[in-house]
Formats: sequence, C-alpha cells, structure tokens
Amino acid sequence: MDLSANFWNNKYKNNKIGWDLGEVSPPLKTYFDQIENKELKILIPGGGNSHEAEYLYNQGFKNVFVVDVSQIALDNIKKRVPDFPTSQLILANFFDVEKNFDLVIEQTFFCAINPELRPKYAEKMQSILKEKGKLVGLLFDAKLNEDHPPFGGNKEEYLDYFESYFTLNIFTECYNSYPNRQGMELFISLIKK
Repeated sequence: MDLSANFWNNKYKNNKIGWDLGEVSPPLKTYFDQIENKELKILIPGGGNSHEAEYLYNQGFKNVFVVDVSQIALDNIKKRVPDFPTSQLILANFFDVEKNFDLVIEQTFFCAINPELRPKYAEKMQSILKEKGKLVGLLFDAKLNEDHPPFGGNKEEYLDYFESYFTLNIFTECYNSYPNRQGMELFISLIKK
C-alpha cells in the first residue's frame, strides 16, 4: 500500500479528495468556538487543505501548525490564506515532528494512515503534547476500506490504542457531524496522562 507523498499529491492534483468537506467540520467548529485561549500552540496533522487551520487562524489563533506530506495541500492553504505563516506549514511526515503542542486536532488523519501505525500514532500524540495537552477531534466509527484510505474502525479498537497514554475526557458518538457523516463519527477529547 503506497501512502507516500506522491500518492497524496496525486490525490490533490486529480481532485480525488472526497474526505475534504470544503469547510471547517461542524463538530470542530463548535469545539473551536468555545476555546478562550488564543495563544494555544495547535497542530493539525495530515491537515490537507485544512479548512480547520484556516478557520482557527481567521479567529485569531496565530500558533496553528499544519503538517502534511503533500506540498500541493500546503500550497492550497497558502493560496486561500496568503498571510498564514509559511513556517507553520510543515512539509513532513507526522511521525518525524519534534515540536510540542498544547492541542492536536484530529480530522481524517487517523483514517488515512496505514492501520498498522495506529499504536504508534497514539504513542506519538502523547509524546508531542505538552503536560495536560489534548488530542481533540473525530474518528470514524464505521467499517470502511481495508486496502486504501479511509480506513475505518470502532470505539472498542480505538480504546486499546489510547487508554494507556490518555485520560478519556470525551469519547462518544458525535451528535453534530457533517450530513454525510451522521452516525459514522466519534468525537474525542483526550488528555495526556
């Protein structure tokens, strides 16, 4: 299974980006709108076109970072938000990121990586979060593809990855998903142990 930068660049080049809602995901917008501390250092891994980063930036969050292996995706953010700091658009593999963050936003990254990397994902998330840092976002609660992204799963499987690294603040069925994802998402808010 080829999930290289080339694979993802081709997806963007050919507009095969069905996961991209074209706007900030409603559950994440609801979450962002209640955050008071605009100084938080936030990472969106595998952010793609990252409408979430655009929304946060436009709401006054200036410490928002996006990491992606696709240069095209990062360029798309820069085209939409020309004053977004280029130094905060990181062309890299998430697993190579060494900075620390107060908050990491999960939005269709977990389902895009090879499922064999899920235990490593949980461990890496815990290592890049500052003390009491949070991993917040959405996970698919549905059986999806087995040979290409998006890869699905369920709460029981996910708990195995996260319970030893995080306190499960919220891990529940999402009530305000985007229409075509209704009943297919879990909203998570996990606090670093």
